Amino acid sequence: MGALKITARDAPTGPVLEIAGELDCTNAAELPDLLTTIPLQPGQRIVLDLAGLEFCDSSGVSALIAARNLAGAAQADVVLAAVPAHTLRVLRIVGLDEIFSFHPDSDAATRPRPWRRHRALPRCV
Repeated sequence: MGALKITARDAPTGPVLEIAGELDCTNAAELPDLLTTIPLQPGQRIVLDLAGLEFCDSSGVSALIAARNLAGAAQADVVLAAVPAHTLRVLRIVGLDEIFSFHPDSDAATRPRPWRRHRALPRCV
């Protein structure tokens, strides 16, 4: 297994963090620490691309939650992309599939949300 490597890039919807290697008790704090250095704007979507993630322990899961909380404080959103099956299983067991959105890859996660036209409310006279 490899050491943690986080690569950041910009997308139209917000930052994409490609996380590779091991996200564990020895390095999990790097993820939220990095997020504190990235200026987040309300409405942005931060994508955590986990395609290269080899291992994630409970500290890694806590780091994902911390990332979500940091984004939420900035009124931004966090989504997970390309989550490996072994990590997805753990996230489902602990119920995090209820708070995270999952995408098959970072391309799908960075597509702009479709604009929805809201129905006009009836006029009061």
